[in-house]
Amino acid sequence: MLPSVQELEMLARQINQAHRAAVQAELNAAGLGEIGHPLLLTILQSSCGQDPEGQCHAQRDLAQLLHISPAAVATSLKSLEKGGYIRREPGEDARKNRVILTQKGREAVEGCQSAFNAVSQRMLFGFSPQEREQLLSFRRRMLQNLRGEALSQTQNKEEC
Repeated sequence: MLPSVQELEMLARQINQAHRAAVQAELNAAGLGEIGHPLLLTILQSSCGQDPEGQCHAQRDLAQLLHISPAAVATSLKSLEKGGYIRREPGEDARKNRVILTQKGREAVEGCQSAFNAVSQRMLFGFSPQEREQLLSFRRRMLQNLRGEALSQTQNKEEC
């Protein structure tokens, strides 16, 4: 029996919610439960690591990367600063602050990455390498469909 679109959508939402809950449980177990947006710390580490000055993405860029509002990024940064994970300093451009990870922040990134890895291992337990490849292919295609990339590729092929 072919699954309905609604059933597939509901399952996708349940997987997303279960993943978030599992990551939060791992963070709590590691003593990192106060980090509201662990992916933000990870992005800050990767972007700051590329710049010896510690200049990171602008708030607007972070919001786009995380698919959240700039106001939500500002709230998360304020919380991370209060917790001692980051510090902000004025940048060369007065409109942009430099966001710098503290030692506590760098250690927290390691804990966040461990939590993500533990959840991913648990989520994919029992999947063969071929099933993982197939799952990856399906999810990439879903993302392309949602972004309209598959449609534009089809239109380009038809024009040729």
